Amino acid sequence: MSNKAARNLFIFGSLFFFVIFLGLTFDTMKQIDGRAPEITKEVDAGKMAWQKYDCIGCHTILGNGSYFAPDMTKVVERKPAGYLKQFLMDPRGVNPHAAMPKLGINSDEAENLVSFLTWISKIDTNGWPPKPILAVAAGVGGKPQSRGQQIYQSQGCSGCHTVNGIGGTSGPDLTRVGKTGKDVEWHVKHLKDPRSVVPNSAMPPYSGLSDDDMKSLAAYLVTLQ
Repeated sequence: MSNKAARNLFIFGSLFFFVIFLGLTFDTMKQIDGRAPEITKEVDAGKMAWQKYDCIGCHTILGNGSYFAPDMTKVVERKPAGYLKQFLMDPRGVNPHAAMPKLGINSDEAENLVSFLTWISKIDTNGWPPKPILAVAAGVGGKPQSRGQQIYQSQGCSGCHTVNGIGGTSGPDLTRVGKTGKDVEWHVKHLKDPRSVVPNSAMPPYSGLSDDDMKSLAAYLVTLQ
């Protein structure tokens, strides 16, 4: 190849890839605004509360922070908003074994923090962080699942409760809940309105379930012995 041909190859090749680079950059910039939801005043206030209480000193969010406490990037996908609000205001009132201290977060700040965390959860992070290993494993079993067990998994109950060592620890361990003597009717009432039977419950109501699904889930809980 002559020097002139090599020079032309270098120049036109560089121009070709530079045009591709500009095209990809332009396409990326067009998509950026659509990758995250709108920032509301509640989200902004929640971010201010996040900074005020130095949450990042213990928690990680979008890859930044500390690893003393759970990653919060997708926490609202695992915990209901009502639960999160109560936990933020009084962690050990919800879970006596919680390591998080009571920080003095008031009701408005807790709601704003949940709004902020909800906003964060909607950002496309390409599947990061992965779902907790134990929560994923809870849906895997060697034998066919009953209808109640399927509902237990689909409603994300394992995100808060443990059964046979698998699941979250925010709520009570349900491994032997069937030995408490509470029948299907009690569990149905509890699922529809937790505070009607447990006054200080942080569990949200599951009134959106059909009566049949509610009974199936309650029947499954009674079998856990």
